[in-house]
Amino acid sequence: MEGISMDLRRRVIADSDAGMKTQDVAAKYHVSKSWVRGLKQRRRKTGSIEPLPPSGGRPLKIAGDREERLKQLVEEHPDATIDQLHSRLRVRCCRSTIHEALRRLNLTHKKSP
Repeated sequence: MEGISMDLRRRVIADSDAGMKTQDVAAKYHVSKSWVRGLKQRRRKTGSIEPLPPSGGRPLKIAGDREERLKQLVEEHPDATIDQLHSRLRVRCCRSTIHEALRRLNLTHKKSP
């Protein structure tokens, strides 16, 4: 999801500095009152109204050594199902995590005909 544009941020701050109430600024630009308050508070604390960088999300359960182990398992058992790979990998995670790791690694888990 993309952050709110700098142009809108500048207009919100300009109207706030001109004396408009938070509620009126939020209604004028169709944003929430809490976002306007947060933007003003952030400018007070940091001097910036720039959007924050992405947080990066959760760390991957299957990365590094586990990723290598999954590759090895697929090489050893090319016709293994996700359930079989899950039990052989011995990582506490859901099956969709195995699927996503395979997708990230561009590995197929389809059974051969």
